[in-house]
Amino acid sequence: MPYTYLIQLYYILVTYPTYDFLLSYELVFKPFDIGSPAQTRIYFLHRLSSLSQYCNCCKNTVTAMDSSNDNSPQSVPYITSNNPLQFTIHLPNLNPNSTPNFTPISNPNPNSNSISDELLSLSIPRKRRRGRPRNLPLNQVYHNFPNSSNNLINSNFVGNLNAVRTITANDTLDEIIVINKEATTEALIALTAGFPADSLTDEEIEAGVVSAVGGIEQVNYILIRNHIISKWRENVSTWITKEMFIDVIPKHCSGLLDSAYNYVVSRGYINFGVAPVVKDRIPAEPSKGSVIIIGAGLAGLAAARQLMLFGFKVTVLEGRKRAGGRVYTKKMEGGNKVAAADLGGSVLTGTLGNPLGLLARQLSYTLHKVRDKCPLYRVDGKPVDPDLDQKVEAAYNLLLEKASKLRQLMGEVSQDVSLGAALETFRQDYDDGVNEEEMGLFNWHLANLEYANAGLISKLSLAFWDQDDPFDMGGDHCFLPGGNGRLVQALAENVPILYEKIGHTIRYGSDGVQVVAGGQVFEGDMAL
Repeated sequence: MPYTYLIQLYYILVTYPTYDFLLSYELVFKPFDIGSPAQTRIYFLHRLSSLSQYCNCCKNTVTAMDSSNDNSPQSVPYITSNNPLQFTIHLPNLNPNSTPNFTPISNPNPNSNSISDELLSLSIPRKRRRGRPRNLPLNQVYHNFPNSSNNLINSNFVGNLNAVRTITANDTLDEIIVINKEATTEALIALTAGFPADSLTDEEIEAGVVSAVGGIEQVNYILIRNHIISKWRENVSTWITKEMFIDVIPKHCSGLLDSAYNYVVSRGYINFGVAPVVKDRIPAEPSKGSVIIIGAGLAGLAAARQLMLFGFKVTVLEGRKRAGGRVYTKKMEGGNKVAAADLGGSVLTGTLGNPLGLLARQLSYTLHKVRDKCPLYRVDGKPVDPDLDQKVEAAYNLLLEKASKLRQLMGEVSQDVSLGAALETFRQDYDDGVNEEEMGLFNWHLANLEYANAGLISKLSLAFWDQDDPFDMGGDHCFLPGGNGRLVQALAENVPILYEKIGHTIRYGSDGVQVVAGGQVFEGDMAL
């Protein structure tokens, strides 16, 4: 096939990702009869990707330059939220009266380790073996970070979501602040708490933490937010106050400090748990409304403690005779010995950001690290050769990386293509020279991937199959000696729990809610 024709096909595929696919298939691809339309498109994207160096059209990123000055310098990057392969920052012109060009912004300290110089060029993650112990390094960065934090209320604030100060245009800043030289480290710590490294969460946007999304103000807010979270993570048994940051945050950013601090406290990202300093701040008498919480599992107990801290009256209804939900530690005694076994959730995954890992730190509990070594075995019971295991796993991760890059090229069309179709197309390149044992190992990885996603790869969307990756919290996988029931016991302390109350009806009215459980009716302002 002539190169010019290949380049034309590449131009159609990459430049027009929303081009009517069925029409393009009939006119362009059908003569080659490679397979289904989806497989054909993947095939050509794969085969033609090497031609990207000949096509300036292969990139969707356009650097906006000042049209009035052809010699104007390229803009300083600002944080973009839709670039999973690398972070490129361009700071937009914040003058509302100017044309929407990008102009360079000077950094007050060119040698600083600010977010504009460091938060960026972080690599795409590899898919490790699901279901096997693994350590996720903190330099893994993901994209499209959803956040499901409850919109809770802090008793120290005004009593509603307006506690998160809405920033006005008067707070607009024109330079990136420098807090310290640990901006990248602090961004990665915030990442383990569920915050994207380069953008705001939807909840932050809805709360109005900045006056406008994008630009320097947002960058400064992210720097301050990350710094607050990192400060608390240094010692999770302390109570972080806003006054601790007055000397390190420039005065002209006091509004952003208010906004960031109020947000992370009211949403329970800091100053939570079972440390004495936290328990001592629970009001003796509630000052807010009443909340009925259904279920005394870990989520219900954590929510109860947080709401009590915020000044709410809490009642927890639990159907069982115990707290903990799916976490249950069985105590066993015999021969003057005592042992504990977790019959439910047993492993604390990603203890760097896992709230249960933070609780263990507050309680000074020792965690037992799950060993990294977890070999595979053949059907005859013999261990798989480590070198062969590593080789196949590397090839498997390479195919996932190719699929991820393909997803970016395909744009919205990737939503209609399965991960299985993409991997099968790429795998065909490796058929030559692959023996039966290697193929068996590769298929194990595919099966393990299906196990992790609870579905066949032929049914997984290429666009969204890894959308839960942002919730990987980083760090070791650990066991808690004595069982996770120890954490349940600490969370349940002094929380009003009514056992054997199975809720079956919730009635909502203008004056609150009624929960029918265990033959009784419980009334409150809200139900959770």
